[in-house]
Amino acid sequence: MLTIEGLEVVYEDVILVLKGVSLTVPDGEIVTLLGANGAGKTPVLRAITGLLDVHRGAIRKGSINLDGKPIHHLDAPGTVAAGIGQVMEGRRIFVDFTIDENLRIGAHTADRGTIEANLDRIYTLFPILAQRRKQVAGYLSGGEQQMLAIGRALMAEPKLLLLDEPSLGLAPLIVQQIRDLIVEINEQGTSVLLVEQNANMALSISQHGYILETGKVVMDKPAAVLRDDEDVREFYLGLREEGAASFRDVKHYKRRKRWLS
Repeated sequence: MLTIEGLEVVYEDVILVLKGVSLTVPDGEIVTLLGANGAGKTPVLRAITGLLDVHRGAIRKGSINLDGKPIHHLDAPGTVAAGIGQVMEGRRIFVDFTIDENLRIGAHTADRGTIEANLDRIYTLFPILAQRRKQVAGYLSGGEQQMLAIGRALMAEPKLLLLDEPSLGLAPLIVQQIRDLIVEINEQGTSVLLVEQNANMALSISQHGYILETGKVVMDKPAAVLRDDEDVREFYLGLREEGAASFRDVKHYKRRKRWLS
């Protein structure tokens, strides 16, 4: 189980981007983290995976624990060894390497005796990759590259998989395929923390959801409750009132409209 408590993160020693964020990803569950651009979703992931220093960021307060053990002091290789895999926004595959080479790179912390078995698992999950395993990854479609990025992360056998905008820029049919694959990966025993702009897709497969705004968690409820919440539906599921700049503004904006009418 991943537990984050009171997390504060600063960039360049002055910009406070996370202001006391707390969240939990129970074992075996999919948890969604929603928020507009700039809300602080990516800094949460960077804090978990030890990548803050690459972006001149640092944890100022709070803790991050995986299965009761602190991991907020670990660097990126240390978090992978601890059992965390990440698929970054934009896929970040090695475009000049083959599919097979990309996957093997993802197994750099794994026991050598498990690599072939893990490859078989990935190729079973993603048959299209198996058909093209010797193909250079740069020639794959966007959806295939996303599958490769997810497969590469799974090669290290993570307990927890962090997904940063996996549906970004993909056609609706491919988004559905990615959605189903996330569910299948979870059913095979991997917990998932899902950061997504596609709130409808994310909440449809999650057990719990958090909404982040300007570095703070403003809602923390079961995913089904969030999907049925009027304000969440308006702001995050495509029914936002025109003129409402943030989730909190939805209520204020509707109230103001009533006052002026």
